[in-house]
Amino acid sequence: MFDEPHTAATPASDLSRRDFVALSVGGGLALAAGPTEAALSVVESEVTIRTADGSCDAAFFHPTSGSYPGVLVWPDAFGLRPSMRAIGRRLAGEGYAVLVPNPFYRVAKAPVYETAANVDFRDPATMQKLGPLMGSVTAAGLAEKDAAAYVAFLDAQPQVDKARKIGTQGYCMGGGLVVRTAATLPSRIGAGASFHGGGLVTDKPESPHLLAPRISGRMYFGVAANDDQRQPEAKDKLKEAFAAAGVPAQVEVYPARHGWCVADMPNEGGSPIYSAPDAERAWARLLELYKAGLG
Repeated sequence: MFDEPHTAATPASDLSRRDFVALSVGGGLALAAGPTEAALSVVESEVTIRTADGSCDAAFFHPTSGSYPGVLVWPDAFGLRPSMRAIGRRLAGEGYAVLVPNPFYRVAKAPVYETAANVDFRDPATMQKLGPLMGSVTAAGLAEKDAAAYVAFLDAQPQVDKARKIGTQGYCMGGGLVVRTAATLPSRIGAGASFHGGGLVTDKPESPHLLAPRISGRMYFGVAANDDQRQPEAKDKLKEAFAAAGVPAQVEVYPARHGWCVADMPNEGGSPIYSAPDAERAWARLLELYKAGLG
């Protein structure tokens, strides 16, 4: 089912630039590669995963020896690129086996964008390009099929400790995909984290927050201040939905803008969207979540 990976040893830490701004079509999360050296050396592999709809190109990161909990990282709307690889690399250095897929494999090979730093969100051409890309994974049923293939890939790797649960994290568009993954594979997903996710609470029957009763793992939602200002009721509905379902979930609003966690985000209004202090706070929350939820 899986092609042989092409591997290369890489340093355990890497620092990129910034991630994604306000596109609330999916859900999401984001963290930056950190400034400190990770404890474990890391191997990076280029892999191909056969899914129900084709072949997905992806990056797989893991410590050089041993087996560890698996983690699936859902990128934002700019896809698999250096800043997302940096997240996977840093997390592997913390002691995880991390898969970062190209979410847009149905449309194009990665990288569709090398960086988000130069993207102009006011340019209609940007949205004309992003719309079909995002739709190729956010449309009904697609992420669920992909999640099953990605988790199967992780469970087939000797570097993944299959006695432990799998984690999943997502940025912006990826936030909603995290929730859908956790609901699709409740017996396997032990924890899910969404950072500045978009579209997590809507008035539609397929709204991600309504999937709470199907989820078993712990959940974390990091909300951007400007997203909270636009939709102040969303955080309360998230809390209520997961509390009613008996699912441990934490929702926090950060004093930062949508996209604050990913290092290759562009400037907006003359100042950077990426916020290193808030990204590091989010990273700490992620590690706490995985420590508690992955066994």
